[in-house]
This record gives sequence, structure tokens and C-alpha cells, in this order.
Amino acid sequence: MFLKSYNLWHKLKLFLNNEKQRVYFHEKEIWFCHLGENVGFEQDGRGMSFLRPVLILKKFNNQVFWAIPLTKTIKNGDYYYSFCFNKKLKSTAILSQIRLIDAKRLKYKSGGLQTAEFTEIKEKIKHLLD
Repeated sequence: MFLKSYNLWHKLKLFLNNEKQRVYFHEKEIWFCHLGENVGFEQDGRGMSFLRPVLILKKFNNQVFWAIPLTKTIKNGDYYYSFCFNKKLKSTAILSQIRLIDAKRLKYKSGGLQTAEFTEIKEKIKHLLD
């Protein structure tokens, strides 16, 4: 059984909330994000900074957005969308794990999606809600 590092995550979360400045971001961008140490099957961040790449799906204002976590593991089905970004990295968007994120969690921009792929992801999300 793998033990999670909630104490380390809470220390970083305190810093992010109290000290970190928000960065400027746009829809369709892929950022590494401090997702943290989560419960059960929710996607966690990795390493000491608890980072995971996310796709910015919907920007509501300069503070918050909907994000979709990404994984290098190729998965198929209604809850996933696989794509290449930066012409060499294959990723899968885990559509079922969409969540609201504060921009204070963003660490650095890693790339972005083409409009056609972004539109496909939005269509798959709409189908999940039906």
C-alpha cells in the first residue's frame, strides 16, 4: 500500500495560497499545475511539487478556470481523449477528472492545443454531460 504525503502537500498548499502570485493564462494552453495529493482515484501531482500537466478548458476570469488533467498513459474510451502536442509527446486528457483550479496552482506553461483538437475535446465533454 502506497502512503500519501499529505503533510508535504499541505505545506506547499499554504505557500501557494498565501504567497504565490497568479500567472496569466489562456484556454487551450497546457500548464504544469500543483494538483496536490488527492483522495482515492483522483489524479495526483507528482514529485515534491505535486505537479501534473493540465489542459485549460475554460477560463472564467483571471483567477479560476476548468482544467483537465493529462497523463502519458494512452487510454481509450468515452472518458479520454488522446493527442500529440509539441509533435512528439503523446498525452491523454482524462475528461472525467475535470475540475475548477485557481491560477495560483499554475507553475509553468508547457504548450498548447490546436483549435481542431480543442474543439473535439469540448465536444466529448458535452457528450459526457448528456
